[in-house]
Amino acid sequence: MSYEIGWAAINLEMPGRVPRAEFDAERHWELVNRVMGTSVTPESSPAEKWEAGRAFMKAWNYDLRVGALIHADEISACRTQMGHAVYEAGGGDMVQPGPPAFTDPEEALRFDPWEMFGEKDRAELVRRFEQHYREQIEQGVDTVVMTGTYVTLLTGLIYIFGWEMLLTMAGLDPKRTGEVLNRYRTWMQQYYDALAESNVPLIYSHDDIVWTQGPVFHPDWYRKYIFPNLRRLYEPILARGKQKILFLSDGNYTQFIDDIAACGVHGFFMEPLTDMAYVAGKYGRTHFFIGNADTHVLLSGPRSAIRAEVERCMAVGKRCPGFIFGVTNMIPCNTPVENALYYNECYKELCRR
Repeated sequence: MSYEIGWAAINLEMPGRVPRAEFDAERHWELVNRVMGTSVTPESSPAEKWEAGRAFMKAWNYDLRVGALIHADEISACRTQMGHAVYEAGGGDMVQPGPPAFTDPEEALRFDPWEMFGEKDRAELVRRFEQHYREQIEQGVDTVVMTGTYVTLLTGLIYIFGWEMLLTMAGLDPKRTGEVLNRYRTWMQQYYDALAESNVPLIYSHDDIVWTQGPVFHPDWYRKYIFPNLRRLYEPILARGKQKILFLSDGNYTQFIDDIAACGVHGFFMEPLTDMAYVAGKYGRTHFFIGNADTHVLLSGPRSAIRAEVERCMAVGKRCPGFIFGVTNMIPCNTPVENALYYNECYKELCRR
């Protein structure tokens, strides 16, 4: 693992080893125990889990860790709890759905985030972002880290209204739904203005704008409401010229790569559904990008498929100075350990330029 190698890629300096960013493999306790010789379980203390996970990240050469400060709890005063299926070992992340925040579409279309969530203190936001970034550095893991927002635009509306109400709103009145998004952006601007003032070099900007098959709404709606608002959020950061912006979305956002690039981002995070070859071909010399091995291949195997998946990603990204390799839709705890170990062997064999 190496902070220097991660930043070399972000700065488009073509490090000799393709850097790596994995997600949740350090919480796959059976895998961690096999690699590190530990005996951690879901019932182990947080300190034991962290120490084992930190050692694992070093052993597996993590060069970048992705994370945000501003999550759904920031808008908990008006949130639809959509529930959460079991993902983590032990099932502790299971959450049952709750009642919707809105049952009347007309009321939802009048929603004003300023009235609901209020104005934030700029200095306090700057302090929070810098503290979050500093705390990650002080953890002593030699990787690039970042801070930023998870509920940036559309994701914020998803958490507030829930999918059923949001789609109802958009179906009944796409213009007023866009105006809700506009109002939410003005409220979220407080966070991006604070990020621009902070001493954080890498900004995490997450927004799940698509589904697995592509856009949720008509592309024209995105180009009228989503991308202009993203550009406005990023303007103070870009004007300062000292920070990098990493854009992340689940699903397939290939159709909008050019739109997102035009918003001023410096890097893309993409699941295997998004066409990394397109990104590499058009933006491989000007942007860094993270991706995009498919976790389903690790789940099902066989070894030949796992190797082919690593080879595919390396063939696309290795020629690009800002390529960062990884399973960008996570390595969950039900991934067979032998498959994960073989995947790591393939990375180590193929990561050198």
